[in-house]
Amino acid sequence: MALVLTEEQRLLQDTAKDFLANNAPVAALRKLRDEKDPLGYSPDLWQQMAEMGWASIILPEAYGGLEFGFLGLGVVLEESGRTLAASPLFASAVVGASAILLGGSEEQKQALLPAIAGGELTLALALEESNHHRPTQISTTATAQGDSFVLNGSKCFVLDGHSAEQLIVVARTSGGDRDSSGLTLLLVERDTAGVSCQRTILMDSRNAADITFDNVTVPAANVIGQVDRGWEVLEPVLDRGRVAIAAEMMGVALEAFERTTAYLKEREQFGQLIGSFQALQHRQAHIQSEVELCRSVLLQALSTVDDAPQELPLLASLAKAKLNELAKRVTNEAVQMHGGIGVTDELDIGFFLKRARVAMQVFGDTGYHKDRYATLCGY
Repeated sequence: MALVLTEEQRLLQDTAKDFLANNAPVAALRKLRDEKDPLGYSPDLWQQMAEMGWASIILPEAYGGLEFGFLGLGVVLEESGRTLAASPLFASAVVGASAILLGGSEEQKQALLPAIAGGELTLALALEESNHHRPTQISTTATAQGDSFVLNGSKCFVLDGHSAEQLIVVARTSGGDRDSSGLTLLLVERDTAGVSCQRTILMDSRNAADITFDNVTVPAANVIGQVDRGWEVLEPVLDRGRVAIAAEMMGVALEAFERTTAYLKEREQFGQLIGSFQALQHRQAHIQSEVELCRSVLLQALSTVDDAPQELPLLASLAKAKLNELAKRVTNEAVQMHGGIGVTDELDIGFFLKRARVAMQVFGDTGYHKDRYATLCGY
């Protein structure tokens, strides 16, 4: 597994960096927040991203994709983390597309993947049912009724759930409330009768939703994968999502670190630049070493998705745990080193801290992944 980017991947990263800096700076997120935008992202921006091929990077050419690999997607996500760009990229082009790609029937792939690649269809994974990531703790039920299923239950923290056209719902068709067996993935139109959706604007100004299903009828043809065996699809989808959000968190951490370093070189205190204070130099130097370590872990995890998927569970948990810790430390230090203005809304640095806090909870916090990593290692 290469731990450096190829020339093509570096070109993609440079292109993404320039595009996002010009079209989706932090000011764009601030504007969406201040104007209480009903969608939570710019559809024009999303269409431009799709036209550049970002929504189709990991998809096979047979379905309108670029087939450029997960490492290519990772560099785009890293740059989106640098500008805190709000878009359906993660929910649709990573999580949703992966679910269809790994578990969908040929008919589902032909119908959905080209639409995702073109930015015409957005998806959201309806998984969580509590305040903590417990992917097998599912109480939402799907009861077979003729050639359909009847869906009842509720979901929370559904990323982009209020704006997605279709939901991938994790429901229980058999087994106990905590069993990994007995789970089934169902594709549900968000405007289906019985589906109620309440948008929740998170502290990072991004979107999630609380969704309730009340006797929702779903055709059996909408099952993704096999009935009762949804975990076989869901687990690798979650691991792909964990690596992808880790890539975005790397961008968040890098931008916060670089902005803080620049501030230390211009802020004066007691007649001296505060960057000359040895204590602050040591703290930034330690962060720099952690950044390089986490970069190696992240590149290996991104490469594993395509090159060695059997190793993905271990590398995904390692990457998510390490990037959780890095993003937390860097953004904490960034706010502290900026002093009193670091906690004001006037300064952008607080946006990075808030995004880090939410991203840390997506598909498992540090404790969850340390425990999972230890378990996978046999402890």
